[in-house]
Amino acid sequence: MDKDRVKGAINDAAGRAKRQVGEWTGNTNAQVEGAAQQIKGKTQKVVGTVKDVARDAASKNTDTEQERERERESERERAHHA
Repeated sequence: MDKDRVKGAINDAAGRAKRQVGEWTGNTNAQVEGAAQQIKGKTQKVVGTVKDVARDAASKNTDTEQERERERESERERAHHA
């Protein structure tokens, strides 16, 4: 899991709490700050998810290339011994 997803979850939760306290106390400034922090957190979570997907795709691509290379090597060995 990417660190951006963790930071995003923390910012989302903190922003939600700040916004809620602002609603309870009638503090519009706290509500706005909390909502902004929530948006920041949600954005960080999306960025982290995209990074995780990209990392997984790159890893699968590398695994596939390694498997293809092993297959080619096996074919060369069989051709050499035939």
